[in-house]
Amino acid sequence: MNYQAVLEDIVTTLRPFLGADGKVASYIPALACIDPKQLGIALHTCNGEEAAAGDSATPFSIQSLSKVFTLTLAMQRLGDALWERIGREPSGSAFNSLVQLENEQGKPRNPFINAGAIAVADRLVSHVQGKGNRGSAKADILALVSSLCGEPIEFDAEVAASEAATGYRNIALANFMKSFGKLDNDVEAVLDTYFHQCAIRMNCQQLARAAGFLCCDGAHPFEQDSEVTNERQTRRINALMLTCGTYDAAGDVAFNIGLPCKSGVGGGIVAVVPDRLTLAVWSPALDATGNSLLGMKALELFVAKTGLSVF
Repeated sequence: MNYQAVLEDIVTTLRPFLGADGKVASYIPALACIDPKQLGIALHTCNGEEAAAGDSATPFSIQSLSKVFTLTLAMQRLGDALWERIGREPSGSAFNSLVQLENEQGKPRNPFINAGAIAVADRLVSHVQGKGNRGSAKADILALVSSLCGEPIEFDAEVAASEAATGYRNIALANFMKSFGKLDNDVEAVLDTYFHQCAIRMNCQQLARAAGFLCCDGAHPFEQDSEVTNERQTRRINALMLTCGTYDAAGDVAFNIGLPCKSGVGGGIVAVVPDRLTLAVWSPALDATGNSLLGMKALELFVAKTGLSVF
C-alpha cells in the first residue's frame, strides 16, 4: 500500500477546514497562543517503513500522550502490582473529574485520566527513591521516550512552568489521592514529574516511531532483539487505549475509527494498528471532549482509505 499517497491525500482533503472550528487548550497559557491552522500526520510500520505529510515535523506539547509512555515504564517496573491503586475501566466523566475521584475514595478509574496518570507518576517517583535517590523519574521518562524514537527528546520548560502555575485542578486531584492514602510521595514531587511529562515536546514523526512497539508485540522499534513490553503487556496497553484513551469520547472513537488511540489536549493523537503500524496525527484545535477535531477526522479518513481496523 502506498501510505505516503494516503497521508498526502488526507492532508489535502482536510486543509480547507483548518481553523474553521474547534479551540486550542487555552486553559494552559503556554498552549493558548498555538496557531490552530496546522495539521501533521505520520506513520511507522512494523518493518520500519515511514510516511509523513503536512506539519509532521513541527514539534508540539504531547500532553496526555505521555501517559502511554509513563504507563509503559510503570508496567516494566511494577508489573501487575501497578493495578492495586489504579483501575482499568472507562471513566465516563471528564478527564480531570474531582467528583468521581472523591466518590471512589481516591482510586482513579484508569491510568489515562489525569488522576490515574498522577498515580502512575507517584509509582515512578517511588521506584527512583527505592534505588537510593539516584536520578529522577523525569530523567527516566525522557530516557525511555528518547530511546523509543531514536533521538534525544526534551521537556518544554515554558509549558511545564505554565502547567505548574495554573494546574489547580490537578493539584486538587493529587491532594484528594493523598488524603485517601493513595499517594506515597510528596504531592509537590509527584506533580513536578506529572507536569514535566505533559510538557514533553515531540513531532508526529517522532511519536509514530516512539509508539512503534505497540504494533509489534512490544518489540523495540530500533534496538534489534530488545523488548519494551512483553506481548501480554502490549495487548493490555492497546486495550486501555481503545477503551480509555480518548477521554469520555472513547465509545465514539471505537465506533467511528476502530483503533486503539490516545489523545492529548496539545492536539496530538497516537493510533495503533496491531501487527501493522502506528500512526500519529496533530492539529491543535480541539472538540468539546478535548480531542483534536481534525486529528479525529484524519484518522477516520485513514481507516476509510486503508480498511485497517481492529474490528
